[in-house]
Amino acid sequence: MRIHRHDFKLQDRTSTPSQDPQQRTTAARIRAMDARSLRTVFFDLLGRPPLSAERETWSGRGLDELLDELLGSRPFWSEWWAEQLYYFLLIDRFRPETEAARAIPEKLAEGRLSVRDALHRLALTSSFELRNPGADTFVTVVMEQFCGMTVQDVKRELELGKAAYDGRSARFLGHTIDSQAGVVKTCIESKQAARHLVSREYERYLKQPIPKERQITDARRFFRDPYEFLSLVREWFLSPEYLMRLNHPVPESNRLFVRGIFVDLLDRLPTDEEMEPMRYALDGLSDARPLRAVLVQLLIDGEEVRLPTKESLEDPAAWIDGLFRRLLGRPAAEDELAQFTRALKEPECRTRTVVYALMTSREYYSY
Repeated sequence: MRIHRHDFKLQDRTSTPSQDPQQRTTAARIRAMDARSLRTVFFDLLGRPPLSAERETWSGRGLDELLDELLGSRPFWSEWWAEQLYYFLLIDRFRPETEAARAIPEKLAEGRLSVRDALHRLALTSSFELRNPGADTFVTVVMEQFCGMTVQDVKRELELGKAAYDGRSARFLGHTIDSQAGVVKTCIESKQAARHLVSREYERYLKQPIPKERQITDARRFFRDPYEFLSLVREWFLSPEYLMRLNHPVPESNRLFVRGIFVDLLDRLPTDEEMEPMRYALDGLSDARPLRAVLVQLLIDGEEVRLPTKESLEDPAAWIDGLFRRLLGRPAAEDELAQFTRALKEPECRTRTVVYALMTSREYYSY
């Protein structure tokens, strides 16, 4: 027996928040801790759904409390660092593997490095240079990816940066420098870099461009003190705009998908040895959905996954509804519950069939 993945409906979670800023912020704190929003917040901050113990601990509690717990934690910085590596395409054979690079998330968590320091060190790794070899490529990438510049619009600055990269003295972005390290330092410590970082991180978390006024004020704060980054992120997550983001799920990247299925099925994160081959295979496909379904099936059929038999279920409808809440972040609709309960009664349907149907649905592929 097969449950068709798309037979159950995608729920409309749009709503109109209050127009009063204080009420809307309060609403964001409360709304963020239902099943769907708890799952979304964990994905946004830690790159995975909550573990079972975390669901029990945080369900029904305020978002502000959860932010106090997660922001600045080692898992938060590990995920932030991983996202930066993806942004700069420092993955696979270009991934920085030195002890110093691996220690960066821990130093961020301990307050021994700022975000600006971490990115500075990243740009000085041998991996970054291997990924961006030669003066033209290196200076272009630093200007574009750290400062958000379009080098075609500032060709003179590009030429000056290339000269400095080659060891010649040049006046680059208002500073006299004569080295590759000078190019990196000048870019990363610039006001343009502060604006670009704030803009791309806001958009990464809230899935929308940063408002111009907010960009100006937040970039100014970050430029003056890069340790303000966590305060900025906290304000973004408690804003009315984040409440709107919670109402509009976005597709999971392949990396988040792999992390998610391990947490949802095994209540743990994958090891690097488990994670990277799966992620690499998915990234190599224009349409990863068929392979995603195969990976879900492989995990479900593995010895580590423990699912109840349908004969052991005292209340099959309650179990199915619990799956909807845990995997999709919402209760099952009445017709969905009836369909799945009816299907589970058929001889060839097993509990694994139900889990597979939910985890290969379009709705599961978003957060």
